[in-house]
Amino acid sequence: MKAERHAPAVTSLPLSPQDEVAHRVRRYALTMSIRIACFALMVLVQPYGWYTWVFAIAAAVLPYIAVVFANAGSDSTETRAESPVQQLESAAPEPTVPPADPQIVTIHETREDRP
Repeated sequence: MKAERHAPAVTSLPLSPQDEVAHRVRRYALTMSIRIACFALMVLVQPYGWYTWVFAIAAAVLPYIAVVFANAGSDSTETRAESPVQQLESAAPEPTVPPADPQIVTIHETREDRP
């Protein structure tokens, strides 16, 4: 019995490793840019008040958040597992032809090799 091979849909494939790394770097750079802006706002915004502490806390916490999100990867892509048993059951069985001589075993590598 021969199972048909189904090509995965393009929309169900995960990101390539290069694209995933580029996405992580962009996300990390954006978060660290926000951190730099928080440092600048903490120093430059006058008069100092409660918002100065908000900028300071954000500048202190953002590196942790940036690293956690950069290492998290892109797990948001939903992948569906395909069961080989279901594919085997749904495939139509090929008609079997009994060999002419039971002592001879013939191996066909491609369809062109078949008689």
